[in-house]
Amino acid sequence: MDNDQLMKEVVAKANVWLGDGYDEETRMEVKRMLDADDKTELIESFYRDLEFGTGGLRGIMGAGSNRMNIYTVGAATQGLANYLKEAFAELPEIKVVVGHDVRNNSRKFAEIVADIFSANGITVYLFEDFRPTPELSFAIRHLGCQSGVNITASHNPKEYNGYKAYWADGAQIIAPHDVNIIDNVNKIKSVSEIKFKGDKSRIHIIGKEMDDAFLAAIKGLSLSPDVIKKYHDLKIVYTPIHGTGVKLIPQSLRNYGFTNIINVPEQDVPSGDFPTVDSPNPENPSAMAMAIAKAKEVGADLVVASDPDADRIGCVIRNNAGEYVLINGNQIVMILLNYLMTRNAELGKLTGNEYIVKTIVTTETIKAIADANNIKMFDCYTGFKWIAAVIRDHEATSRYLGGGEESYGFLAETFARDKDSVSAISLMAEIAAWAKDKGMDFMEMLQDIYLKYGFSREEGISVVRTGKSGAEEIQQMMRDFRANPPKQLGGSKVVTVKDYADLNVTDTATGTVTKMDMPTTSNVLQFFTEDGTKVSVRPSGTEPKIKFYIEVKGHMDTKADYDRCIEEAGKKIEAVKKDLHI
Repeated sequence: MDNDQLMKEVVAKANVWLGDGYDEETRMEVKRMLDADDKTELIESFYRDLEFGTGGLRGIMGAGSNRMNIYTVGAATQGLANYLKEAFAELPEIKVVVGHDVRNNSRKFAEIVADIFSANGITVYLFEDFRPTPELSFAIRHLGCQSGVNITASHNPKEYNGYKAYWADGAQIIAPHDVNIIDNVNKIKSVSEIKFKGDKSRIHIIGKEMDDAFLAAIKGLSLSPDVIKKYHDLKIVYTPIHGTGVKLIPQSLRNYGFTNIINVPEQDVPSGDFPTVDSPNPENPSAMAMAIAKAKEVGADLVVASDPDADRIGCVIRNNAGEYVLINGNQIVMILLNYLMTRNAELGKLTGNEYIVKTIVTTETIKAIADANNIKMFDCYTGFKWIAAVIRDHEATSRYLGGGEESYGFLAETFARDKDSVSAISLMAEIAAWAKDKGMDFMEMLQDIYLKYGFSREEGISVVRTGKSGAEEIQQMMRDFRANPPKQLGGSKVVTVKDYADLNVTDTATGTVTKMDMPTTSNVLQFFTEDGTKVSVRPSGTEPKIKFYIEVKGHMDTKADYDRCIEEAGKKIEAVKKDLHI
């Protein structure tokens, strides 16, 4: 499409938004963009419709078809309501849960979602205020609902908001419901089709009673209560980074028995502006700076954080030099799964019918730990809806111990079906006490894992490309990698290429192609080398970026080798990045 044609279509779409079906504030904003000399904002706001993807919506807030606003949220909800009435036509009552985070407009969007559902004859349980994402997942199952919606953009910058859709099992939607919902959303062609006028009699407010039930279930996950009693006064610094975790995580830690929880007062203030950080993402060192400063002040044993909707966990520990260092998402998952497997074994709870789950881009060291403990491990696609799908497929026959992904998400339970920092942080504190009881600090315990199961180091790189041109560039990068895969990475020959778009596994030496057993295809490429290096490449499904996941191996004979392994692995990662031209 040439620029003149694009502009003609953008202007035509924008003019529709000047109609009487849209409120005055929206009309004024659209008129401002139409009248502006620079049409960049107009194009970005209207060049496409904000897509209801397989996880819902996520985008910058503002007026326009490519923005998060009451009309794009309304169309998504009307489409979802229409599909629920088809899928559950035999039920006398269809029920949904609606929740939200602390972001600007989140409460407004949540109330509009509740109104639209109720206007369609659907019973709504609306949280009284912001709550962690995993509690919404729990509430769907606890209340026997058919669906749920959470208004959140997770750890994205403050300009963003999002819309996550859930199914009856408490997990984000997958096939066939994802495609069917998308079809129904796409059928909404006019704002007049959206039933905005709610039926308040169908909207029920929930709050403390759900908190209490959720926290009680999380307390039931504890495996070492006697150790916690012994080390109840561990110094634990926690920050919610202005998010929803402030509601439940300190209480969960107290429920477990910890008595020395140290807050970061400035970041306990819920705010969609996230005033003390550039980005509210606990995987970024800058977001953890205030918590680390507090840790230094009080001599903390552990520093933990949650992102704005409290589904992701950040963790800081002391290294061998006594410095506070951020551990990565792979290490968080590895530590949690190692504890759950090891502790279950210590307690004699393993029957040979247990399993764990990780995503394909998460460290392979977890597989070594599972194999050593004779525990089955499943690999799945990125995103907790896929971990939830594995749980659903095996809940009648096997026991789930835990699952996670490198992007700082973990799920220790089956009573919720989305990543959960409330339970993960509670267990991480328990692990700190457990390690101390064994005469180790957290770093020594991490080194002990590497010594037993092999050293690995991982790094994730996100290449951001915004807007229409950025999306096209990302697509071209994937085409180029498929057409010309790397022959070597970091000085080691690439021996296997996995392409999840067609589920082909190619042996580069022989050219032999075999098929993978996966539930569907996905736009992901993986390259494996002779020395155990793994590189995964995938466009983000929720953000304007392409992601590279690099994992390299090393060899440790003693814990004293750890720093050397870190240094050598860092050099290899840099060499791999150079080979990938990133």
